[in-house]
This record gives sequence, C-alpha cells and structure tokens, in this order.
Amino acid sequence: MTFRQVVLLAVAVVAVSFSAIFIRLAHAPSLTIALYRNAFAAAVMLPLAIVRRPDEFRALTRRQLTIAMGSGAVLAVHFATWISSLSYTTIAASVVLVTASPILVAAAERLLFGEKTARRAMAGILVGLAGVAVISGGDLFVLSRRAAGGDLLALAGAAAGGAYFVAGRTLRREMSLLAYTGVVYATCAALLIPAALMAGARLGGFPAKTWVLLVLMAVIPQTLGHTVFNYLLKEVSATVVAIAVMGEPVGATLLGLAFFGETPPWTAVAGGALVLAGIYVALTAHGRPPSVTRPSIVSPIVGPHPPAA
Repeated sequence: MTFRQVVLLAVAVVAVSFSAIFIRLAHAPSLTIALYRNAFAAAVMLPLAIVRRPDEFRALTRRQLTIAMGSGAVLAVHFATWISSLSYTTIAASVVLVTASPILVAAAERLLFGEKTARRAMAGILVGLAGVAVISGGDLFVLSRRAAGGDLLALAGAAAGGAYFVAGRTLRREMSLLAYTGVVYATCAALLIPAALMAGARLGGFPAKTWVLLVLMAVIPQTLGHTVFNYLLKEVSATVVAIAVMGEPVGATLLGLAFFGETPPWTAVAGGALVLAGIYVALTAHGRPPSVTRPSIVSPIVGPHPPAA
C-alpha cells in the first residue's frame, strides 16, 4: 500500500467514526438518520454524475446497473439491520459482531476472485477482532432471547457490509466514482424510505439543529467516509477496506472522550491497542510485494554468470 492510500484510509475511518457522535446529538430515529445521510449524499453525487459523465450513464450495461443497485440494496440492509440491532443488544456486542466483516470479505474475495488472504493478514484480522471483543467488556456474553435477536441483526449487518465492499470492488474498476456512488446512495435511500415508514420512524418536524446534523452526516461519515472507501476500492482489495473499518470503534471512543468527556475504561484502551495493532499487521501484510528470486544474468556467449559487484 502506498502512503497516499494509507492516509486516505485513515481519513475515511475518522470520518465514519463521527457517526456515533452525530447520532447522539441529532435526537432522531436511527433509520431516519441513515435515510437522510444517503439521500443528501445522493442528491449531490447523482446529478454530478449525470452532468459530468452523461456518456458513461448511457453506456452502463444491465449487469453494471444490477450490481450497483444491488450494492445500494445491501448497504440499506447493512444500515437497517445493524442500527436496529442497537435497540435489542448492547452497543459493545453489536460492534463486536458487525466487525466480523473482514473475515467474510476475505472469504468472498477468495471465492469470487481467487484471491488468497495472506496468513499474516488473517492473523492481523483476528488480533483486531480480539481487540474489539476486549472493548466489549464481556457484554457479548450477556445472553437473552432479546439480545440474541439483536446479535443476529448485527451479524446480518456484517454480512451486508461485506457484500457492499465486495460489490464496490467489482464495479469500481469499470465505473467512475461519481456514477457508482450516485447509483448506490440513491438506491440505498430509496429502499430505506419504506423501511423507516414500516418501523414508524419520524421523517420530519425536526428542529434546525437536527437538520444541520443530518447534513453533516451526509458530508462527513457518508461523503468523506464511504465515498473515500469506494474510491479506494478501485486500487485496493475489499478486504483491506474492511480491515480499516475495524478502526471505527477506536475512533468513536476517542471522539466520545473529546466531545462528551466519556473516559474509556481500561478494556477500551487495551482493546483499542489490539485493534490498531491488528490493522497495522493486516495492512502491512497486504502492502508486502511477493518475494521474487533475482534471476542470474545470462550472456549469449559465455552463458550464465553472476552480476558484477
């Protein structure tokens, strides 16, 4: 991985880490927040794509549109299931389960594209997941029928999030960033409307502060976060992006300390260190070039001989 890619990943992780801060300050239903963050982002991306890349839009194949709209659909499922899980199980348990996506993405990339995940990268993924489990403080093991339902929703969110990244990795090499995100965000927002209505979520009548925060959700976690992830999917594997997303709980914890003075417990500090160590191990494993045996220099006259010192 290049320094630029690492910096962009870090920016995107910090951006999505603001989600928890905005959700707490907005005082709006979770599905409503997910709906508007995608709708506002689509209101920018889709018109720009149509105006700046009209030829690309006209040339989109049925396959490309199907995959892009499917990506938007699984993104909607990710938001609907993971955010809803927070109403049934603990935040810690939900975060532990939803961050299982790197393993799912690695398996999908191997199945679909024949790409093997290096053992060192898989070790980093497991270290990072162990760190998130430590952050949970054992809440994952508080069992009840209600919590079990929330855990299943969080796992569904992990699977949908992984599918979202794999779909992006498939299409970003064929579609521009504007066209891809325009279709994906618009599809996601359109599907979240009936989901919010069915859940009885309020869609209007909010104070000005809430609307400002909803716009900030579209600008920071969605545009600077998800859009940068989608930009990088043209250059790096979906597994790399999914690994980087594991840093979101750490970023959210630090932002909670900065905004609300919430001092994290020692489990959060220790777990955060494990998460960051796991991300470092996994990403540096992806950045290592394969070992290549240096060929000997062959002379057409006297045959092979070692290179000059």
